[in-house]
Formats: sequence, C-alpha cells, structure tokens
Amino acid sequence: MASIQVRPAEAGDHADVAALHRREWGGPYVVVHDTRYDLRELPTLVAVDGAGGFAGALVHRLADGGLEVVSVAATVPGNGAGSALLTAAEAVATAAGADRLWLVTTNDNLRALRFYQRRGLRIVGVDPGAVDRARAVKPSIPYLGEDDIPLHDELRLERRLTASGARA
Repeated sequence: MASIQVRPAEAGDHADVAALHRREWGGPYVVVHDTRYDLRELPTLVAVDGAGGFAGALVHRLADGGLEVVSVAATVPGNGAGSALLTAAEAVATAAGADRLWLVTTNDNLRALRFYQRRGLRIVGVDPGAVDRARAVKPSIPYLGEDDIPLHDELRLERRLTASGARA
C-alpha cells in the first residue's frame, strides 16, 4: 500500500476530482437525505499517493453540529485513500468543534457498510424509500445496486467525536 497524504483540494485537482465523481455518481450531483448537492460547491479533501498521484477525494459539509461526508471515493479500492480521507475529515470536524462525523450510504452498499463500521461508525438511522424519492430528482439512479440488490433505502452512520478528536 502506498503512503497516502491528504490535503485540501487545489485548482489543479479539478479534472481528477471531476473524473472520479463522473465514475462514482455519473457527474457532480448527488441526492442524499432528500437534498441535491453539487459536489463542486462543497469543501473537498484529496488523497495523493507517495508519488503525488491522485488517489481519491472526500467532499464534506459542516452542519447540525457535525461533519457530513457527502461523498468519498478512492481511485483504487484498498489503496488506503478512503481511510486516510476519513481520518483527515475527522481532524477537520474536530478543528471546527463538531461532535460527530456522519454520512449516508445505501442499503445495497455492503462493502461500504463493512468499511465504515470497521472504522468506528455505527448505523444510527434508516430512511426507507429515500433512494426511491431521490430518483424523482436524479432519474439516473439505478433500481438495482451492488450484487443486484434492489436499491431503495438510505442508512445513516455516525461516529461521535470527543474534544481531542478521539473516537467516542
């Protein structure tokens, strides 16, 4: 695994981040918890490998006392970028005085559920039919997700943070 460093996105990262968002979400827009976000308008962290190559990105927003991870993706699964990005997001949250790191994923995304839970996030809510509602805003959302699991619901995961940034 390459050494991964994380930093705020810079103007020169635009093309790599845009390509990653096209691959993951079909473009710069995501619909989550009944809200449409333009990923280009939110703060972004980028992960770079030891050679300086683009390895992933995390888009976030601070709201409601927490840091919401709106999007996180690595160029190559298992390269360490996702873990490094979540750690960096936690530092951003702590510096901003946020008491939790949270995100939403979908009911089909078993790989992500495993990844997040192994990093201390817990399922704290389920919104049945949230993805069905999101299709009214973004019709390109598929009906079948990973492993041909019908895609209907959102799962909210979070990890409480202490003032020192340690996991609570």
